[in-house]
Amino acid sequence: MYVDTWDYLSRVKDKFLLKLGDCVDGMRQLDAQSVDVVVTSPPYNLGIDYSSYNDDKSHLEYLEWCAEWAAGIELQNTIHWIKSISIEKDAETKSYGHFKPINSNRFLNDCHEYVFHFTQSGSTKLDRLAIGVPYADKSNIDRWSHTNGKDKRCRGNTWFIPYKTIHQRAKQRPHPATFPTELAVKCIRLHGRKNSVVVDPFLGIGHSAFAAKECADMVSRFTGFDIDEEYLKVASDILGCGYSKVYQKTT
Repeated sequence: MYVDTWDYLSRVKDKFLLKLGDCVDGMRQLDAQSVDVVVTSPPYNLGIDYSSYNDDKSHLEYLEWCAEWAAGIELQNTIHWIKSISIEKDAETKSYGHFKPINSNRFLNDCHEYVFHFTQSGSTKLDRLAIGVPYADKSNIDRWSHTNGKDKRCRGNTWFIPYKTIHQRAKQRPHPATFPTELAVKCIRLHGRKNSVVVDPFLGIGHSAFAAKECADMVSRFTGFDIDEEYLKVASDILGCGYSKVYQKTT
């Protein structure tokens, strides 16, 4: 469903604003200090076969382009997203999750990706227990004062989040570089901001928007940008909302 009116979604009672167009132009039109959390997966610049984007810039071109949409931030945490893992226990090996095999006699299969957590100053306080896990040893609850009697501890920076099993990629995951919704959910909840405004400059087929919907108790508005109309159609159909073009100023 395409809506050729800039303020259509602002007039309907819908907190999802999907925008067709360049995120650099779109984000310049957002009010200063109006965004609380950004969750995104930008193009990798590794020749990935996106539908409408050439993922093959020179190294310098790519860095200069990144500076346009991600200037003035500091790395605060590095998270390891574990897609697949094999565990040896009791003389048995069990494997969990999914990965894309690498056909090589030089490289190992890549079963994880980095998630870089940037903030403006590198000193933002987080709600670590919002995505916490129970203690394996329950005696720690009473032994450590910082638990405050609660059976929950910091999850740490290794997150095992496997892809869901799919049978028809073209229909179920029509995008070459998606991430699980649960990964974005954890990123949103980690910041712990109530009534937060969340933005994704590279929406794709919408997993960050689906995460914002799951975090309805925390997210008041979501805005997502993408240059590919087919990807936006997938996202808008699932969310049940329309999308509009990024407003182009005329001189």
